[in-house]
Amino acid sequence: MSSQNRHPNSSPAYEAAGVDIDAGNRLVQRIAPLCQDTYRSGVFTLPNGFAGLFDLGAAGYQNPLLVSAADGVGSKIKLAWQLNKHDTIGRDLVAMCANDILCCGAEPIVFLDYFACGTLSVDLAETVIAGIAEGCKQAGCALIGGETAEMPGIHNHHEYELAGFALGLVEKSKRCGAHKVQPGDKILGIASSGLHANGYSLLRAIIDRHPEALEEAVPQTDKNLAQLAMEPTLIYVSALLKPLKEEKIHALAHITGGGIVENLPRILPDGMQACLRAWPWPPIFSYLQKKGNIDKEEMLRVFNCGIGMAAVVADEQHLELAAQLNRQGCHTRLIGEVVKQNGKPSVFFQT
Repeated sequence: MSSQNRHPNSSPAYEAAGVDIDAGNRLVQRIAPLCQDTYRSGVFTLPNGFAGLFDLGAAGYQNPLLVSAADGVGSKIKLAWQLNKHDTIGRDLVAMCANDILCCGAEPIVFLDYFACGTLSVDLAETVIAGIAEGCKQAGCALIGGETAEMPGIHNHHEYELAGFALGLVEKSKRCGAHKVQPGDKILGIASSGLHANGYSLLRAIIDRHPEALEEAVPQTDKNLAQLAMEPTLIYVSALLKPLKEEKIHALAHITGGGIVENLPRILPDGMQACLRAWPWPPIFSYLQKKGNIDKEEMLRVFNCGIGMAAVVADEQHLELAAQLNRQGCHTRLIGEVVKQNGKPSVFFQT
Protein backbone atom coordinates (compact mmCIF):
# COMPACT_ATOMS: atom_id res chain seq x y z
CA MET A 1 0.00 0.00 0.00
CA SER A 2 3.05 2.24 0.10
CA SER A 3 5.38 3.10 -2.73
CA GLN A 4 8.17 2.01 -0.40
CA ASN A 5 7.50 -1.63 -1.22
CA ARG A 6 8.99 -0.96 -4.65
CA HIS A 7 12.48 -0.25 -3.35
CA PRO A 8 15.34 -2.67 -2.65
CA ASN A 9 16.72 -3.03 0.85
CA SER A 10 18.09 0.06 2.51
CA SER A 11 21.50 1.29 1.50
CA PRO A 12 23.82 2.50 4.28
CA ALA A 13 23.94 5.98 2.73
CA TYR A 14 20.15 6.35 2.50
CA GLU A 15 19.68 5.09 6.05
CA ALA A 16 22.34 7.52 7.27
CA ALA A 17 20.32 10.27 5.57
CA GLY A 18 17.36 9.33 7.75
CA VAL A 19 15.25 7.05 5.53
CA ASP A 20 14.74 3.41 6.55
CA ILE A 21 13.28 1.54 3.56
CA ASP A 22 13.26 -1.74 5.49
CA ALA A 23 10.92 -0.15 8.05
CA GLY A 24 8.64 0.90 5.18
CA ASN A 25 8.58 -2.64 3.87
CA ARG A 26 7.69 -3.99 7.32
CA LEU A 27 4.84 -1.50 7.55
CA VAL A 28 3.49 -2.60 4.16
CA GLN A 29 3.46 -6.21 5.32
CA ARG A 30 1.61 -5.29 8.50
CA ILE A 31 -1.07 -3.10 6.94
CA ALA A 32 -1.84 -5.28 3.91
CA PRO A 33 -4.35 -7.43 5.91
CA LEU A 34 -5.95 -4.26 7.33
CA CYS A 35 -6.56 -2.96 3.83
CA GLN A 36 -7.85 -6.28 2.50
CA ASP A 37 -10.35 -6.39 5.35
CA THR A 38 -12.01 -3.26 3.90
CA TYR A 39 -12.51 -4.63 0.37
CA ARG A 40 -16.00 -4.52 -1.11
CA SER A 41 -17.67 -5.38 -4.40
CA GLY A 42 -15.95 -3.62 -7.28
CA VAL A 43 -12.41 -3.77 -5.91
CA PHE A 44 -10.08 -5.02 -8.65
CA THR A 45 -6.50 -5.12 -7.42
CA LEU A 46 -3.20 -6.39 -8.73
CA PRO A 47 -0.45 -7.63 -6.38
CA ASN A 48 2.28 -5.02 -5.82
CA GLY A 49 0.62 -2.64 -8.25
CA PHE A 50 1.38 1.05 -8.63
CA ALA A 51 -2.26 2.09 -8.20
CA GLY A 52 -5.60 0.75 -6.97
CA LEU A 53 -8.28 -0.38 -9.40
CA PHE A 54 -12.07 -0.40 -9.08
CA ASP A 55 -14.66 -1.91 -11.45
CA LEU A 56 -17.59 0.54 -11.65
CA GLY A 57 -19.76 -2.03 -13.41
CA ALA A 58 -19.42 -4.44 -10.52
CA ALA A 59 -20.68 -1.78 -8.11
CA GLY A 60 -24.21 -2.07 -9.55
CA TYR A 61 -24.76 1.47 -10.86
CA GLN A 62 -26.49 2.20 -14.19
CA ASN A 63 -25.72 5.88 -14.88
CA PRO A 64 -23.29 6.89 -12.13
CA LEU A 65 -21.62 10.17 -11.35
CA LEU A 66 -18.15 9.90 -9.86
CA VAL A 67 -17.81 11.99 -6.70
CA SER A 68 -14.40 12.93 -5.29
CA ALA A 69 -13.18 14.43 -2.02
CA ALA A 70 -9.88 15.21 -0.34
CA ASP A 71 -9.35 16.35 3.24
CA GLY A 72 -7.18 16.21 6.32
CA VAL A 73 -7.71 16.40 10.06
CA GLY A 74 -6.46 19.93 10.63
CA SER A 75 -4.56 20.75 13.79
CA LYS A 76 -6.33 17.98 15.70
CA ILE A 77 -3.25 16.04 14.67
CA LYS A 78 -1.11 18.21 16.97
CA LEU A 79 -3.27 17.20 19.91
CA ALA A 80 -2.79 13.55 18.90
CA TRP A 81 0.99 14.08 19.06
CA GLN A 82 0.74 15.92 22.37
CA LEU A 83 -1.43 13.25 24.00
CA ASN A 84 0.34 10.36 22.25
CA LYS A 85 -3.04 9.07 21.10
CA HIS A 86 -3.00 7.81 17.54
CA ASP A 87 -5.67 5.10 17.34
CA THR A 88 -8.63 7.27 16.30
CA ILE A 89 -7.15 10.05 14.15
CA GLY A 90 -7.43 7.79 11.09
CA ARG A 91 -11.18 7.51 11.61
CA ASP A 92 -11.36 11.31 11.60
CA LEU A 93 -9.54 11.32 8.27
CA VAL A 94 -11.99 8.92 6.63
CA ALA A 95 -14.98 10.70 8.16
CA MET A 96 -14.01 14.10 6.78
CA CYS A 97 -13.92 12.69 3.23
CA ALA A 98 -16.76 10.14 3.42
CA ASN A 99 -19.22 12.58 5.00
CA ASP A 100 -18.47 15.15 2.28
CA ILE A 101 -19.15 12.56 -0.41
CA LEU A 102 -22.40 11.66 1.32
CA CYS A 103 -23.56 15.27 0.87
CA CYS A 104 -23.96 14.62 -2.88
CA GLY A 105 -26.18 11.64 -2.09
CA ALA A 106 -23.23 9.42 -3.02
CA GLU A 107 -21.90 6.16 -1.62
CA PRO A 108 -18.17 6.20 -0.75
CA ILE A 109 -16.47 3.35 -2.62
CA VAL A 110 -12.69 3.74 -2.29
CA PHE A 111 -10.23 5.59 -0.07
CA LEU A 112 -6.52 6.36 -0.28
CA ASP A 113 -4.34 7.82 2.44
CA TYR A 114 -1.13 9.83 2.57
CA PHE A 115 1.04 9.40 5.68
CA ALA A 116 4.18 11.55 5.84
CA CYS A 117 6.61 11.54 8.75
CA GLY A 118 10.12 12.54 9.78
CA THR A 119 11.21 9.14 11.07
CA LEU A 120 9.05 6.11 10.38
CA SER A 121 7.87 4.28 13.48
CA VAL A 122 6.28 1.10 12.18
CA ASP A 123 4.20 0.65 15.34
CA LEU A 124 2.87 4.23 15.30
CA ALA A 125 2.11 4.17 11.58
CA GLU A 126 0.34 0.83 11.89
CA THR A 127 -1.81 2.25 14.69
CA VAL A 128 -2.80 5.25 12.58
CA ILE A 129 -3.53 3.16 9.49
CA ALA A 130 -5.52 0.65 11.54
CA GLY A 131 -7.75 3.59 12.47
CA ILE A 132 -8.07 4.50 8.79
CA ALA A 133 -9.06 0.91 7.99
CA GLU A 134 -11.67 0.94 10.76
CA GLY A 135 -13.07 4.19 9.38
CA CYS A 136 -13.25 2.67 5.90
CA LYS A 137 -15.23 -0.29 7.25
CA GLN A 138 -17.65 2.11 8.94
CA ALA A 139 -17.99 4.06 5.68
CA GLY A 140 -18.34 0.92 3.56
CA CYS A 141 -15.45 1.91 1.31
CA ALA A 142 -12.29 0.04 0.39
CA LEU A 143 -8.80 1.18 1.37
CA ILE A 144 -7.18 0.31 -1.96
CA GLY A 145 -3.95 2.31 -1.79
CA GLY A 146 -1.91 5.04 -0.25
CA GLU A 147 1.53 6.47 0.27
CA THR A 148 3.93 6.37 3.21
CA ALA A 149 6.60 9.05 2.93
CA GLU A 150 9.57 9.30 5.28
CA MET A 151 10.99 12.81 4.95
CA PRO A 152 13.65 13.75 7.51
CA GLY A 153 14.27 17.47 7.51
CA ILE A 154 10.66 18.19 6.52
CA HIS A 155 8.88 16.66 9.52
CA ASN A 156 10.20 16.39 13.07
CA HIS A 157 11.13 12.87 14.18
CA HIS A 158 7.89 10.93 14.88
CA GLU A 159 5.54 13.77 14.00
CA TYR A 160 3.41 12.96 10.98
CA GLU A 161 0.92 14.48 8.57
CA LEU A 162 -2.21 12.89 7.13
CA ALA A 163 -4.31 13.44 4.04
CA GLY A 164 -7.16 11.40 2.64
CA PHE A 165 -8.68 11.00 -0.80
CA ALA A 166 -12.01 9.33 -1.50
CA LEU A 167 -14.23 8.49 -4.44
CA GLY A 168 -17.96 7.83 -4.37
CA LEU A 169 -20.77 6.98 -6.76
CA VAL A 170 -24.31 8.27 -7.12
CA GLU A 171 -26.94 7.61 -9.75
CA LYS A 172 -27.22 10.84 -11.74
CA SER A 173 -30.98 10.99 -11.20
CA LYS A 174 -30.61 10.66 -7.41
CA ARG A 175 -28.02 13.37 -6.78
CA CYS A 176 -29.16 15.56 -3.88
CA GLY A 177 -28.43 19.23 -3.35
CA ALA A 178 -29.75 22.77 -3.63
CA HIS A 179 -31.67 21.97 -6.83
CA LYS A 180 -34.12 19.87 -4.77
CA VAL A 181 -34.69 22.31 -1.89
CA GLN A 182 -38.14 23.94 -1.64
CA PRO A 183 -39.69 26.57 0.66
CA GLY A 184 -41.30 24.84 3.62
CA ASP A 185 -38.72 22.03 3.75
CA LYS A 186 -37.69 21.16 7.28
CA ILE A 187 -34.09 21.12 8.54
CA LEU A 188 -33.03 18.22 10.73
CA GLY A 189 -29.95 18.50 12.92
CA ILE A 190 -28.08 15.20 13.27
CA ALA A 191 -25.88 15.07 16.35
CA SER A 192 -22.10 15.15 16.29
CA SER A 193 -19.89 13.11 18.61
CA GLY A 194 -18.15 16.29 19.76
CA LEU A 195 -15.75 18.65 18.03
CA HIS A 196 -15.12 16.23 15.13
CA ALA A 197 -12.03 17.65 13.36
CA ASN A 198 -12.68 21.39 13.28
CA GLY A 199 -11.88 24.29 15.56
CA TYR A 200 -8.72 22.79 17.04
CA SER A 201 -6.59 25.88 16.46
CA LEU A 202 -8.96 27.77 18.76
CA LEU A 203 -9.10 24.82 21.16
CA ARG A 204 -5.29 24.71 21.36
CA ALA A 205 -5.17 28.46 21.92
CA ILE A 206 -7.45 27.96 24.92
CA ILE A 207 -5.23 25.14 26.17
CA ASP A 208 -2.13 27.33 25.75
CA ARG A 209 -3.73 29.91 28.03
CA HIS A 210 -5.13 27.29 30.42
CA PRO A 211 -2.82 24.22 30.37
CA GLU A 212 -4.75 22.70 33.26
CA ALA A 213 -7.84 22.46 31.08
CA LEU A 214 -6.74 19.22 29.39
CA GLU A 215 -7.04 17.30 32.63
CA GLU A 216 -10.11 19.11 33.91
CA ALA A 217 -13.36 17.21 34.09
CA VAL A 218 -15.88 18.79 31.77
CA PRO A 219 -19.08 19.54 33.72
CA GLN A 220 -22.05 17.22 33.05
CA THR A 221 -19.73 14.54 31.66
CA ASP A 222 -17.57 11.77 33.10
CA LYS A 223 -14.56 12.71 30.93
CA ASN A 224 -11.86 15.35 30.87
CA LEU A 225 -11.22 17.76 28.01
CA ALA A 226 -8.43 15.64 26.51
CA GLN A 227 -10.70 12.61 26.25
CA LEU A 228 -13.60 14.57 24.74
CA ALA A 229 -11.36 16.46 22.30
CA MET A 230 -10.01 13.19 20.85
CA GLU A 231 -13.44 11.64 20.34
CA PRO A 232 -13.44 10.55 16.69
CA THR A 233 -15.67 12.14 14.07
CA LEU A 234 -18.91 10.28 13.41
CA ILE A 235 -19.22 8.61 10.03
CA TYR A 236 -22.84 8.96 8.89
CA VAL A 237 -22.83 6.63 5.89
CA SER A 238 -24.61 3.65 7.46
CA ALA A 239 -27.42 5.84 8.81
CA LEU A 240 -27.96 8.15 5.84
CA LEU A 241 -27.15 6.19 2.70
CA LYS A 242 -30.47 4.32 2.58
CA PRO A 243 -32.72 7.42 2.94
CA LEU A 244 -30.51 9.20 0.41
CA LYS A 245 -30.98 6.40 -2.12
CA GLU A 246 -34.72 6.48 -1.40
CA GLU A 247 -34.61 10.25 -2.11
CA LYS A 248 -36.02 11.14 1.30
CA ILE A 249 -33.36 13.84 1.76
CA HIS A 250 -33.35 16.89 -0.51
CA ALA A 251 -29.94 18.20 0.59
CA LEU A 252 -27.30 17.42 3.19
CA ALA A 253 -24.67 19.69 4.77
CA HIS A 254 -21.59 18.41 6.57
CA ILE A 255 -21.02 20.88 9.43
CA THR A 256 -17.26 21.37 9.41
CA GLY A 257 -15.05 24.48 9.29
CA GLY A 258 -17.28 27.57 9.29
CA GLY A 259 -19.92 25.88 11.40
CA ILE A 260 -23.58 25.74 10.53
CA VAL A 261 -23.72 29.41 9.54
CA GLU A 262 -21.35 28.90 6.59
CA ASN A 263 -22.05 25.29 5.61
CA LEU A 264 -25.84 25.28 5.54
CA PRO A 265 -26.12 28.07 2.90
CA ARG A 266 -23.98 25.92 0.56
CA ILE A 267 -26.96 23.59 0.01
CA LEU A 268 -29.62 26.29 -0.45
CA PRO A 269 -30.58 27.91 -3.76
CA ASP A 270 -30.70 31.66 -4.25
CA GLY A 271 -33.83 33.19 -2.75
CA MET A 272 -33.90 30.76 0.18
CA GLN A 273 -33.01 31.15 3.84
CA ALA A 274 -32.52 28.63 6.64
CA CYS A 275 -34.57 29.83 9.59
CA LEU A 276 -33.10 28.04 12.62
CA ARG A 277 -34.19 27.60 16.21
CA ALA A 278 -31.85 27.08 19.15
CA TRP A 279 -30.76 23.59 20.16
CA PRO A 280 -29.02 22.47 23.37
CA TRP A 281 -25.23 22.39 22.99
CA PRO A 282 -23.32 19.34 24.31
CA PRO A 283 -21.31 20.15 27.47
CA ILE A 284 -17.89 20.42 25.76
CA PHE A 285 -19.03 23.40 23.68
CA SER A 286 -20.47 25.27 26.66
CA TYR A 287 -17.25 24.51 28.56
CA LEU A 288 -15.04 25.88 25.76
CA GLN A 289 -17.21 28.96 25.34
CA LYS A 290 -16.84 29.80 29.03
CA LYS A 291 -13.17 28.81 29.32
CA GLY A 292 -12.16 30.75 26.23
CA ASN A 293 -14.57 33.67 26.76
CA ILE A 294 -15.88 33.17 23.23
CA ASP A 295 -19.07 34.85 22.03
CA LYS A 296 -21.91 32.79 20.62
CA GLU A 297 -21.48 34.05 17.05
CA GLU A 298 -17.87 32.92 16.94
CA MET A 299 -18.71 29.55 18.49
CA LEU A 300 -21.23 28.94 15.72
CA ARG A 301 -18.68 29.86 13.02
CA VAL A 302 -15.84 27.76 14.42
CA PHE A 303 -17.42 24.65 15.96
CA ASN A 304 -20.31 22.40 14.96
CA CYS A 305 -21.87 23.03 18.42
CA GLY A 306 -23.43 19.58 18.46
CA ILE A 307 -24.75 19.31 14.88
CA GLY A 308 -22.58 17.11 12.66
CA MET A 309 -24.94 17.00 9.69
CA ALA A 310 -27.94 19.10 8.66
CA ALA A 311 -30.51 17.42 6.42
CA VAL A 312 -33.11 19.32 4.40
CA VAL A 313 -36.24 17.17 4.13
CA ALA A 314 -39.75 17.59 2.76
CA ASP A 315 -42.18 18.70 5.47
CA GLU A 316 -44.31 15.55 5.16
CA GLN A 317 -41.29 13.25 5.59
CA HIS A 318 -39.27 14.88 8.34
CA LEU A 319 -40.97 13.20 11.31
CA GLU A 320 -40.59 9.75 9.80
CA LEU A 321 -36.94 10.30 8.92
CA ALA A 322 -36.09 11.76 12.32
CA ALA A 323 -37.69 8.74 14.01
CA GLN A 324 -35.80 6.36 11.72
CA LEU A 325 -32.44 7.99 12.45
CA ASN A 326 -33.11 8.09 16.19
CA ARG A 327 -33.90 4.37 16.16
CA GLN A 328 -30.47 3.81 14.65
CA GLY A 329 -28.84 5.71 17.51
CA CYS A 330 -28.22 8.79 15.36
CA HIS A 331 -29.75 11.49 17.56
CA THR A 332 -31.80 13.81 15.33
CA ARG A 333 -33.97 16.83 16.05
CA LEU A 334 -35.89 19.47 14.10
CA ILE A 335 -33.81 22.67 14.09
CA GLY A 336 -35.48 24.83 11.45
CA GLU A 337 -37.10 25.24 8.08
CA VAL A 338 -36.41 26.74 4.67
CA VAL A 339 -38.17 30.03 3.86
CA LYS A 340 -38.19 32.43 0.91
CA GLN A 341 -36.07 35.56 0.98
CA ASN A 342 -34.46 37.97 -1.45
CA GLY A 343 -30.85 37.48 -2.39
CA LYS A 344 -28.18 34.90 -1.67
CA PRO A 345 -28.72 31.92 0.65
CA SER A 346 -28.29 32.70 4.35
CA VAL A 347 -28.98 31.52 7.87
CA PHE A 348 -31.25 33.32 10.31
CA PHE A 349 -31.61 32.39 13.99
CA GLN A 350 -35.04 32.84 15.55
CA THR A 351 -35.02 34.60 18.90
